[in-house]
Amino acid sequence: MAAVIGLVAAADYATQPPPLPGYRQVRAAWHPSEAWLYDRDGTLIDSARVDFAARRLAWTPLDRVSPVTRDTLIAAEDRRFYSHGGVDSLALVGALRDRLRGKRHRGASTISMQVAGFLAPDLANPGSRGVLEKLRQIRAGWAIDGAWSKDQLLEAYLNLAGFRGEAQGVGAAALGLFGKTPETLARDDALLLAALLPNPQADPRIVARRACALSREADCARFPGEAASMLGPARSLALDPGLAPHLSQRLLTKPGLRVKTTLDARIQRIATIALRRQLQGLGGSRARDGAVVVVDNASGDVLAYVGGIGGASTAPAVDGASSYRQAGSTLKPFLYAQAIEKGYLTPASILDDSPVQLDTASGLYVPQNYDRGFKGPVSARSALAGSLNVPAVRTLLLVGVDAFRDRLWDSGYRGMTEDGDYYGFSLALGSAEVTLLEQADAYRALANGGRWTPLRLTADDPSPAPRVVTTPQAAWLVSDMIADANARAGTFGLDSALRLPFWAAVKTGTSKAMRDNWCIGFSDRFTVAVWVGNLEGDPMRAVSGTSGAAPVWRDLMLALHADRPGVRPARPSGIEERAIRFANAVEQPRREYFLAGTAQTHIAVAPEGARRPRIVNPVSGSVYAIDPDIPPDRQRLAIGVSGEVTAHRLRLDKRDLGAADSHPLVLAGPGQHRLSLIDVGGRVVDQIIFTIR
Repeated sequence: MAAVIGLVAAADYATQPPPLPGYRQVRAAWHPSEAWLYDRDGTLIDSARVDFAARRLAWTPLDRVSPVTRDTLIAAEDRRFYSHGGVDSLALVGALRDRLRGKRHRGASTISMQVAGFLAPDLANPGSRGVLEKLRQIRAGWAIDGAWSKDQLLEAYLNLAGFRGEAQGVGAAALGLFGKTPETLARDDALLLAALLPNPQADPRIVARRACALSREADCARFPGEAASMLGPARSLALDPGLAPHLSQRLLTKPGLRVKTTLDARIQRIATIALRRQLQGLGGSRARDGAVVVVDNASGDVLAYVGGIGGASTAPAVDGASSYRQAGSTLKPFLYAQAIEKGYLTPASILDDSPVQLDTASGLYVPQNYDRGFKGPVSARSALAGSLNVPAVRTLLLVGVDAFRDRLWDSGYRGMTEDGDYYGFSLALGSAEVTLLEQADAYRALANGGRWTPLRLTADDPSPAPRVVTTPQAAWLVSDMIADANARAGTFGLDSALRLPFWAAVKTGTSKAMRDNWCIGFSDRFTVAVWVGNLEGDPMRAVSGTSGAAPVWRDLMLALHADRPGVRPARPSGIEERAIRFANAVEQPRREYFLAGTAQTHIAVAPEGARRPRIVNPVSGSVYAIDPDIPPDRQRLAIGVSGEVTAHRLRLDKRDLGAADSHPLVLAGPGQHRLSLIDVGGRVVDQIIFTIR
């Protein structure tokens, strides 16, 4: 007797099932492998795989699975599911009988037993043929069937079962294999899913044959094609729009995360289509990459975030909207706004667009215009709207490099971590690196009268109080300047992509060696920023300021204002309007705007007598090399001076060169030389040092 009791106790111990969690615990512990991105109205716009251990979507409630799918899977796996207590005795007897007769037998694992197997790490996998393992499954099936309802068991089974590859659960299977939700699965879909369960890695031929058997139909000709389509490489993922892949990679960092963004799915689609159309038109040999950001001016909400479209890109995973790229001429509006705010310039002020050489720590800096030409005296309005480089550098000399760098930092360009000396005078031409998001926010500050706040990408992002970065008057004046189609006509023509049938301010920019092309502009309601280039840094071919990013900007602006055209912002107080004319017909007469107290009606170039006498060529610090193949007397150095230099003389070292206004040609030997400009009283008013090698 004791032996029997001991044997029973040993058998009980050996077949004791592991502790099983309850239904609520299983639901609470479920973590999808995916995370989801939604637009401002709750529409799914993208998803990202975050956990790569298994492909699992959100837990699918039983009432979200089509009835035909539930019925089909029960019929295939456990047809007496609702009538047994966790173990199908009839199926067990049949399986034992077939085994004793040496026949191929059907498995007797119930849905309850399989769920227990899914939940217990140390329980044998469902379908194990070992006697002890099978007894443990049986006892686990009884236990869980007594603790859970049948609907809870079926729901858990549908979510825990593996269907194909790494797809776990009916939600992942429906999406990955059919491009559907579980509640839209049809009978044939359910038959094919049921056919996968005994062997999830089976080939289409086997799956089709098993689906035919489960259907009990005479005509199964459709199943081979359906199985091949389900398991083929072209199966659809239509439920994931894939509208914002770069933003999803940025925001979706945890499994199961659901992020509601500020994006508008409609605007996101329009931006994607516009960029794709432009890049396809340019062709991969000219420009492969692009990015678009659309912002609501009032709220700072990002309505579209397109980091790239793939296509011919060789770096499709790189986010073009948040990558740092050289800014080009897009920083000029902030420079002119600062100069106007300080009272150094008005929109009518004359700037000299002529060759200039600037001595820097690394050598001479000689800025050039985009077309390599010079226009002479131009107004600040024409210089900014026409994106002239030399006047911008001269404006930077007024403002100061450090002050301008600080202004850009205040405007949200947080990649500018170095001081002004690091960037030098080329900062006026956009030598610093910026992101498209920073560009959009900085221009939005101009649209909002000089008030800056950070952009909002998600519904949870804060909305802090605006910070003033420039005066409303300076912001309005600069906005008016870059909205002036006539002022930009000299550079871009009268009918470029920048001209819209309503008011909009816009600026283009092209970086060194044609690596980046920008177009950023705003209306009273929206700011649109576009970048086109090559993410790997190689130059674009045959892409200009208005043929690269500008067409995308134009298409978006027209689409955004289809319901209501943009309107010119109201003029703030502190601005005066005057009719002006220019001496010597430098520009045509027009009506111009000024800060209060700075208005003028007659604009003239400063006469030579008003300028400080100085040596302009050579620039101090210049180094010249004598070419041994050229006769020495053919290598004379031209001396240039500016200002009123009547009765002034030039002296090279200790040798008198004669009158300063005679523009002498100097032949100097190797070594360091000192060139001095001397007034009528013998006083040195300017001097420079240069070297001959």
